[in-house]
Amino acid sequence: MDSVRSSGKIRIRDGHAGDIPVVLGMFDSAVEWLVSQGRTRQWGTTPWSANPRAVEMVDRYFTEGSPYIAEYDGVPAATLTLTDAPGPYLAPAAEPERYIHILASDRRFKGTGTGAALLAHAAAETRRAGIALLRVDCYAGDDRKLVAFYENNGFVPTEAFTVAVEGDDSWPGQVLARRL
Repeated sequence: MDSVRSSGKIRIRDGHAGDIPVVLGMFDSAVEWLVSQGRTRQWGTTPWSANPRAVEMVDRYFTEGSPYIAEYDGVPAATLTLTDAPGPYLAPAAEPERYIHILASDRRFKGTGTGAALLAHAAAETRRAGIALLRVDCYAGDDRKLVAFYENNGFVPTEAFTVAVEGDDSWPGQVLARRL
């Protein structure tokens, strides 16, 4: 898969239901890349577009949350959705918060800054709403590069958690927060 050069223009726009197939394609791209790296614990080996639970989750967040799309030179490159609370596997904060869900990018746009631009946009939207806490959770296994990505974008690890999955395996997660 070829990468895009990192000198293009990034624009953040509101997402809508018509973006769902493109977003699923972003996740498919990420899963394909993770599998090629031998890193199958994060999102498994099945493309999200072929996984009914993943499709339902993306649809739910797009319907119930505030989805955003980062376009790189006019092409959808990355996405995230903001809501008022974490997923059902975590307790909400003891104060008003905004929570980041389903951050993903098409691997062709790796290194272009679209993910960081979306995180900056999420922080600005959270501030604009008069809320001082922005949180996210992510996979914390393997080399913890995903945790480091959030730390490099102003988030601080707060609590680790584990999600039980089928078999004897478990999914290690990390909650991170950013004060605004």
